[in-house]
Order: sequence, then C-alpha cells, then structure tokens
Amino acid sequence: MWRDEGVPTGTLNEVIIEFHRIGNAVKVTAVDPESLVEVSIVGPSGAGEEILKRTAIRKLEYVLDKRRSGGAAKR
Repeated sequence: MWRDEGVPTGTLNEVIIEFHRIGNAVKVTAVDPESLVEVSIVGPSGAGEEILKRTAIRKLEYVLDKRRSGGAAKR
C-alpha cells in the first residue's frame, strides 16, 4: 500500500492505492483519505500496474462526483 500524490487524473490530490493478487487476478483498492471513500476493481494480473491503478482512481473519482451531485453511487 502507498500514497500516490502524483495522480494524473481529475481533482484528487492524494489517493491511497492497495494491490492484492488473487490467483490470475489483481484486486486494486483506491481510497480518498479526506472523505474515506473506498472503491475496488478487479483486473487481470497481466494488465499492468499503471492501467489498474488509473482505472481504480477513475472509479473513485466517479463515485465521489456522484456523491457530490446527490447521485445513487454509495459504494
């Protein structure tokens, strides 16, 4: 687990990223340390760490935007 302060997407200043390998898959969890909102994705282990990280961050941004706009994304 580490903090990624050089997040290249959206408006997040800092994101905590965690990788867990599960067989042929990797579970990636992204957490916004300010709001403590957490999301996870699962992808193939051969996809590459950077792609998986960016996908998790984009999902986190999506969930945070939905919450700000009063949308239904609560996970």
